[in-house]
Amino acid sequence: AVWRALGEAFERPWFQVVTAIPGTELALAGSHPFSTYALIFHLEEADAGCTRIRAETRAEFPGPAGRLYRLLVIGSRGHALMVRRMLRKAGEDALEGRRAV
Repeated sequence: AVWRALGEAFERPWFQVVTAIPGTELALAGSHPFSTYALIFHLEEADAGCTRIRAETRAEFPGPAGRLYRLLVIGSRGHALMVRRMLRKAGEDALEGRRAV
């Protein structure tokens, strides 16, 4: 359920799935004029039948506009808050069984 909820949480036009290994990894990538980025989720078995999700971000911010964009998005902690919110929502959806595996 976590895998499905995580994938559905990231159905956004600015991401495309580049790697999908069910139950193990989900990698999304995208780009726009200020950045090229990837968001990679690693799923691991945890205690008592739970799943631990780790998020890894990779990004490049080319040129002066990219550096300013990085300052606004990363420097403001906006990116960290957005990823935490998405992870929390995926976990809540999985626990409530709203998404089928």
